[in-house]
Amino acid sequence: MSIEFKDSETKENLMRAFAGESQARNRYTFSGKQARKQGYYVIEQIFNFTADQEYAHAKLFYEHLKPFTGETITVDGGYPVDLHDDLEKLLRAAAHNEFEEHDDVYKKFSEKAKEEGFPQIAAQFHMIASVEKIHGDRFTMIADMIRDNKLFVSEVETEWMCLYCGYVLEGKEAPEVCPNCLHGRGFFVRITLAPYTKASNEK
Repeated sequence: MSIEFKDSETKENLMRAFAGESQARNRYTFSGKQARKQGYYVIEQIFNFTADQEYAHAKLFYEHLKPFTGETITVDGGYPVDLHDDLEKLLRAAAHNEFEEHDDVYKKFSEKAKEEGFPQIAAQFHMIASVEKIHGDRFTMIADMIRDNKLFVSEVETEWMCLYCGYVLEGKEAPEVCPNCLHGRGFFVRITLAPYTKASNEK
């Protein structure tokens, strides 16, 4: 079934997705500031890194709507309120939302776009859904580390990087204070999770 874009459900789904991604970007920015207030710079950076990708998703969805420039597209939708003080809860809520987009929302949007004759948009929903799965897995991994007291503690000798100054040291725990720049433990991350850095053999 092929229908006119202006009459399609896909047009509305694109606006729903744009709204959802835009709100996710802001929620993660807010969550990052909450993490920073509690001294967890590394978690702030994880939220901000993800927020930047949500911005990219929102822009991609929005650009498909260029034919409707100057018009208003009215859609309904429900969006989560995630204002937890507990960082683990913030991370779990974020993971839940990402998995919902991957498992349900974007899968349906992709199927509808394909059904209505918009294969490029269907493919984009599918590809962005795969990114949301990565987001959900990452949030879950960090939440599990907090729960298990492993965010700054390892069972084996591990390299730790200070995300403020880049200093790397080895041990089973991140130091309470970076010996180089004197920033707190919340700036440290396993080198295997540090951006643009060599991988180690740690499992």
